[in-house]
Amino acid sequence: MKFVTKRFQQNDIILLIAAILAVALYVLTANGGFPLDDSWIHQVYGRNLAETGMWAFVPGVPSAASTSPMYTVLLAIGYKVGISFKLWTYTLGIVALWVAGMLGGRMTERLLPDQKVVRLYGGLSIIFAWHLVWAAASGMETMLFSMWTIVLLYVGWRELDERSQNARDVVLRGGVFGVAAAFATITRPEGVALAGLIGLISLVVQPQKSWKLFAMWGIGAAIAFLLAISPYFALNLHLTGGLLPDTAAAKQAENAPLLLDSYPTRLMSMLLPLVAGVQIFFVPGVIYLIVQQLRPLRQDKRGLLLIVPVLWSLGLIALYAARLPAYYQHGRYVIPALPAFIVIGVAGTIQLIMVGRKSVAGRVLTRSLAISLLLALAFFFFQGAGVYARDVRIIDEEMVASAHWIKDHIPPDEMLAIHDIGAVGYFAPRPILDLAGLVSPEIIPFILDKDQLWQWLQQRNARYLMAFPDQIPGDDIHDPHLCPVFTTGGQASIQSGGPNMTIYQLTWNGICPNP
Repeated sequence: MKFVTKRFQQNDIILLIAAILAVALYVLTANGGFPLDDSWIHQVYGRNLAETGMWAFVPGVPSAASTSPMYTVLLAIGYKVGISFKLWTYTLGIVALWVAGMLGGRMTERLLPDQKVVRLYGGLSIIFAWHLVWAAASGMETMLFSMWTIVLLYVGWRELDERSQNARDVVLRGGVFGVAAAFATITRPEGVALAGLIGLISLVVQPQKSWKLFAMWGIGAAIAFLLAISPYFALNLHLTGGLLPDTAAAKQAENAPLLLDSYPTRLMSMLLPLVAGVQIFFVPGVIYLIVQQLRPLRQDKRGLLLIVPVLWSLGLIALYAARLPAYYQHGRYVIPALPAFIVIGVAGTIQLIMVGRKSVAGRVLTRSLAISLLLALAFFFFQGAGVYARDVRIIDEEMVASAHWIKDHIPPDEMLAIHDIGAVGYFAPRPILDLAGLVSPEIIPFILDKDQLWQWLQQRNARYLMAFPDQIPGDDIHDPHLCPVFTTGGQASIQSGGPNMTIYQLTWNGICPNP
């Protein structure tokens, strides 16, 4: 069965229009802005890279707090050519969502080559999945990485086709895979896990039907990967002395208490945010397709490569549950598990519907499933727009408002300690002490020790602290070191059951200065 490799088609135009409309609706509903403070961290790195050529959050101080160098470079291009940063950021999200939809549609068509409009169904199911639209409009690298996961799977599947066995062509195809794997890893470190999974399964099934050809493909992939990723490793070695950004160690240290829960509890916590979407209705189809693909494996093991998308989706969730069970913000760390899952879900669901036509009961059940899918897709998509708008409003009312107050009321030579550094770094750039450890990695060994944190802040002559209650060392808003000077009063956070951001003047003798 040959992989459908048709070039740009009318369906792709439809998917582009759908991606533009989907992201535009979310952005307009929220009146612009970003739903995460981390989005502003990316903007700071992108702006500083464009203006100074330096990889830095605090101007003039090199640091490696950007999780995604690939995304930082793309943002920097927008600043360099003078495009509105919001327009450029949303455009990057639209393109990533569109490419994921296009390639996802092609992968769905590969599984069901006799169905005329299955490519469009597969693409639209990805583009209108609310988690992915949220990611595309978030100003984060999440959708870009989601796109690269689909690119890797798409390139890996193409090895199942009857293709040239010329040594040069095979090595070049491996090189394409290696470059895609490097770009995925530079976008998010987890990209190497997907590349490794595809490589391992390819080793087992040998899609090229020859050990020699597979070896040439693998050598091409390895060389291209190492060449493409070497600048990323060199950057991290220069900035941190290791191969990964500071964010990896900082996030694990900060979320260490979550690891005290049992693994099944952590796994369920990572899954729950993803259940709130149309993808839950694809589960029967995914199970059905996996069973169908496993049956002929005795005759042709190469079909195992076609269920790698499900292995990746489940594996990514399992990996985060094991190492970083950060389930908050709609499960944003595991959102990249969704595109691959949706591809298999769409194909399997259509197969189920086709089989169900053979009986009255089957027709009733499968039609009910199809109607439920359409209603769920629409419901969650529009519900997601409201969720996105609320998230943006919280960031604007809490982090952005606080940043503007700091810009207007605190001299830039007064040392500021802060946990959510993004908006402050963008609107009120200054030297800071980062309580999350991203640009102050020296605190990682004692990030959860309140006494050492207070001692560190005093030693560094911190004069102000900006934090939510659970970001204060010791989580005590009545700590004698704290003298409140500003509270946002934002309503969106309160209505969502959260607190307001407060800025404190710090005192080291327990006596607050007169206002």
